[in-house]
Amino acid sequence: MTEEIIIAGFGGQGVLLAGKLLCVAAMREGKYVSHIPSYGAEMRGGTANCSVVISDEDIASPVIEHPSVVIALNGPSLAKFESRVRPGGLLIWNSSLITDPPTRKDIKKIELNATDLSLAQGTERGANMAAVGALLILKPGIVSRSAVETALNEVISARNLKFNPVNIRILHAGSEAMRA
Repeated sequence: MTEEIIIAGFGGQGVLLAGKLLCVAAMREGKYVSHIPSYGAEMRGGTANCSVVISDEDIASPVIEHPSVVIALNGPSLAKFESRVRPGGLLIWNSSLITDPPTRKDIKKIELNATDLSLAQGTERGANMAAVGALLILKPGIVSRSAVETALNEVISARNLKFNPVNIRILHAGSEAMRA
């Protein structure tokens, strides 16, 4: 199993955190990982994306040309990365913020109201957790939910650990949205 994932959105949406979270969780399960963050000069409010590779085998290159999965948390990210998803790949898009849905016919497109799920838990900053939760259901072999929940304690800064209970609730909400 090898998954090549691009997570993209505005700076401040937790794009880089989501990538790091997946990598740490997968490492704890004995998988090979690669994580390349990329963000605009503005940081919060600018564009951000990260490339994540998770595999059961050595990773030859961390560079992703045609990802198996794209998570687009905003419209500019969808516009930039929809065309790069490999045929038969998966595109999870945040319908809370994206008004023009994806148009490709050769990929699996999953609508997730990630920001709304986060807002229902009292914060606008958890769309990334909803998307990770959805990913865990749509790609069940990638990493376990328990590994992701445990990894939260490693990737969240000490001063923000108090937000992990809400992060976990949003993670579960994203998963449940895929089961509905």
